[in-house]
Amino acid sequence: MNLSLNEMEATAKRATRGGLYSWGLAEDAAKATRWLCARGLDGGAVLAALLQQEFAASLHDHTPQSLDGPWRCETTLCPLIAGVTLSDCAGRLVQGPIEMRQLAQPLLILPFAAQVARRLERPVTVTSGSWAAVTDGTALSMPQEAPDHAEHLRIELGGALLQLRPHHTRATPAPETHALLSRFAHLTYAPATEESRLLGAGAGLSDND
Repeated sequence: MNLSLNEMEATAKRATRGGLYSWGLAEDAAKATRWLCARGLDGGAVLAALLQQEFAASLHDHTPQSLDGPWRCETTLCPLIAGVTLSDCAGRLVQGPIEMRQLAQPLLILPFAAQVARRLERPVTVTSGSWAAVTDGTALSMPQEAPDHAEHLRIELGGALLQLRPHHTRATPAPETHALLSRFAHLTYAPATEESRLLGAGAGLSDND
């Protein structure tokens, strides 16, 4: 598949809504997916993997219980909730690093870290084990692939932007990824009724000939 970034963003938004997230979080997820794709990363596959975990059905269980100390919950943190919270709490990074425990799909944290970097006008570094990424809000340095799950994630100000990823103007999700996102998106479509069919199927019962 070869999609424009606008097409990828629209697909991601509807798919996230189909995955039972609110429209607000769906918009955040769509922009995050676009940001990743614009840096040559498979944002669609990351989002699809998250939606398959079905966190939205019990989102409270995947939300940080407290922002004091490492962010954690009883199960696995949702990166969309954690990312939005990170963006809202950008000023906390001035006081020191933010740590998260048991975070799903940590790659989705990067677009929110980029928002923080732009707001504070300083680079932000995200690390988990041997994986590290640095962004100034626009550019991204990430020499290694991100893990699917982060037991420990650390976010802090500073870092050097080395080996920058080239900018991309198209998204290239695998056919199976696009099909999965489309299936989630289809869940947002209202089922056809007799009235809607009559209104949307040309002349309906009227004879215009």
